Amino acid sequence: MVGTDASAHTEEPGSVLIIGCGDLGTEAGLQFAAAGHRVVGWRRSPEVLPEPIVGAPADLARELPTIPPDTRIVVLTAAATARTREAYETAYSGAVERLVHALERDGVSPERVLFVSSTAVYSNDDGAVVDEQTPAVPASETGEVLRAAEQLLHERLPGAIVLRLAGIYGPGRTRLIDQVRNGAAELSASPRMTNRIHRDDAAAAVVHLTTTAVDPEPIYVGVDNEPVDLCDVLQFLAERLGRQLGEGAATTRSRGGNKKCSNALLRASGFELTYPTYREGYDAVLAGEGQRHG
Repeated sequence: MVGTDASAHTEEPGSVLIIGCGDLGTEAGLQFAAAGHRVVGWRRSPEVLPEPIVGAPADLARELPTIPPDTRIVVLTAAATARTREAYETAYSGAVERLVHALERDGVSPERVLFVSSTAVYSNDDGAVVDEQTPAVPASETGEVLRAAEQLLHERLPGAIVLRLAGIYGPGRTRLIDQVRNGAAELSASPRMTNRIHRDDAAAAVVHLTTTAVDPEPIYVGVDNEPVDLCDVLQFLAERLGRQLGEGAATTRSRGGNKKCSNALLRASGFELTYPTYREGYDAVLAGEGQRHG
């Protein structure tokens, strides 16, 4: 059902459907629109979507609405309402199942379908390098659900793309900044490699992979160029914020385990990051905060 003819991507931009159009989906939608695409965003509260995204109500826990017949790109970027197996099954594997059903029901065959997943599907915790060839063996129930959703998508739509994103930060995603600012962050006594990507780069990767003229690979890891020890990130933020960090047993933990995720395949596809490391990314976030409060 998913087309793989690269020549199709030399034509005029077509219609994009973003399902679960939250923060990441909205940024991707704005980037699609800037490139000339008509963008439809589905979410439970479509009235919050900015122009030029055309909002429409949809609940991923229920049968999906009619898919616009001119849809050429579909992006599924859902977010679970809780970190439980049930919530993840609704948001991910359940949403994939309902998407496939809706495409078949409505007779729509998009050229590209992309599912936003997570590097949580990797259980690696030894600080080693992880890429698309690394076996995805989740260590948590939520990771298992994400992996099952990926497998279901590729079984039903073999040409679909899975983008495994690491920790997303950016405007409104300031967990580490807040912890440093309020004194809750403490340096760990042991190394803990972390991986992250600025929200705008994550959105740009979605746009790139669904519009590139080159046939994409089935799976990509979406991270910036520099896996980094969490302590280094905290120290960087402390310097920028003029704060002192305490030393603890690891009260500020990485949610992504202890691994070095590689973006080599994504970069080989022609993708370039605006924020290649956490330094440029967090500087932009802090500068944006200053502009809002200035």
